[in-house]
Amino acid sequence: METAQLAALLQLSSPALPIGGYSYSQGLEAAVETKIVTDEASAGRWIAEQLELVVAQCEAPVWLLLFQGWASRDPARISYWNDWFLASRETREMRQETAQMGWSLARLAKDLAWGEPDALDHLLAPATITLPTAHAYAAHVLGMDDRAGLAAYLFTWLENQVMAAVKTIPLGQIAGQRILDSTRRQIPYVCEEAAQRAAQDPPRLHTLAPQFAILSSRHESQYSRLFRS
Repeated sequence: METAQLAALLQLSSPALPIGGYSYSQGLEAAVETKIVTDEASAGRWIAEQLELVVAQCEAPVWLLLFQGWASRDPARISYWNDWFLASRETREMRQETAQMGWSLARLAKDLAWGEPDALDHLLAPATITLPTAHAYAAHVLGMDDRAGLAAYLFTWLENQVMAAVKTIPLGQIAGQRILDSTRRQIPYVCEEAAQRAAQDPPRLHTLAPQFAILSSRHESQYSRLFRS
């Protein structure tokens, strides 16, 4: 990877990116409330299993399909997978999260003039822009290849999960870094699995995650909470 591309990747995966990722726990806060997650070990298992059993089997391959759509300038493909991903979100909080973060990233791309005007117009056209759609767009126009862009997407997700665990359980910073260090090693394997799933015809996508959906639903009415999902 050239230095300019690496710098762009670091910007896109930075926690300073103003898209609101720090506001969401993706059910982790509800898992802490119900005592499914109570300490460093259980937090590490939760995050690793979420990455392997939920993200790798749907969100990651959909990100690749969207990246391919941007790379081939195929508006119909982009619109289809954007709408498909939104429909696959099982709870109100999941839909609100991907819509808010997707819109924020799309607006940032417009403000920073990432991409040609016609591509930006298409990015901003849908009524709801999901996060994978906006992120895949940004990765493409910033000159990344699909694996690097997906790795950045997954690392950002992982870092947000770790910080949610640190704040909610709570954990020390070193405990959080141990979880981050061990789980980030799964990212290359998740990228490979996502590529295999996206390459199937039709793509081999799996969205069944009942515990995740139940905890997300419970979080909507949780009495006391730090996060928006």
